[in-house]
Amino acid sequence: MSSSHALTRFSTEDLPERDRFPIWREAIGRSMLKCDMMPVGDDAFRWNATLCSLPDVTITNYVSTPFEMTRSRSQAQDGDDSFVLGVVRRGSVIARQERQEASSIAGEAMLWSNEQSGAANFSAGIESHLVAIPRHLLTPLVAGLDSLAMSVVPRGSAALRLLSSYVSTLFDDVLAMSPELKALSATHIQDLVVITLGATRDAAEIAKGRGVRVARLKVIKAYIETNLTNRDLSLESLALHHKISPRYVRDLFGSEDTSFTDHVLKMRLLRAHRALCKPGSHVKISTIAFESGFGDLSHFNRAFRRYFGLAPSDVRALALKN
Repeated sequence: MSSSHALTRFSTEDLPERDRFPIWREAIGRSMLKCDMMPVGDDAFRWNATLCSLPDVTITNYVSTPFEMTRSRSQAQDGDDSFVLGVVRRGSVIARQERQEASSIAGEAMLWSNEQSGAANFSAGIESHLVAIPRHLLTPLVAGLDSLAMSVVPRGSAALRLLSSYVSTLFDDVLAMSPELKALSATHIQDLVVITLGATRDAAEIAKGRGVRVARLKVIKAYIETNLTNRDLSLESLALHHKISPRYVRDLFGSEDTSFTDHVLKMRLLRAHRALCKPGSHVKISTIAFESGFGDLSHFNRAFRRYFGLAPSDVRALALKN
């Protein structure tokens, strides 16, 4: 297990094979999650998780071979009243709490109450995001919260897709975040969960205007970063991929006093700058420009000089001197 102030990672791969199950059962199951966990099947057991702690919100991503989990009545009295939304990314789960039973598959999500005893079976293995939020933060915002335990959010939910995408980006970013950004990210997650579960009218309006727009823009920026080298990347293709209108994308970037075009240009220039400064690199400047998504070398040179105040060759020369 490795841990920082905001991020904890646990992998059974770091343990001797004969010790994997007993250490996982005690350290993760009984001590951390307050439940009993048991592998299913004869395959070698593996469980890898990353836990991110934000103010009043905990998000976890884990990948596991098949296992079962039970939380007894005594374990459910540990004082943790959080509701946990489990977003299934791969595999499936069948769970029960009190007299209710539900199942969810990849693309769906299920709501679990830590105040109730219950059990869950992950017989096919699982990859999942878990989002845990204390009861007192959700009760005023989600109508009939208690009745939603064991409810399933369908895979077609746009709010659920956005929540899952936003959570995915945070695991890479959280270590560099200031305390203020961590608190803001926690608020955005709460907003997205509220919208996903079905909010009261006032809470929904607040969430849509605050967390949903911020999360949407963050996910869009992550998509741009991944597709910078694609010269066909356009406002229209991005909007189509995310199932939103080009005008909405323009409005999102406009809220930060920039545009889609300017943001893509900036990201491509920064990518090229990093490549030019890479120690020992002798890749041609034209190759760096094309590999950064530019289709025209003259346009690249003009834009680079305008943004950095130096020609690409000057930046490379300074990097080689250092």
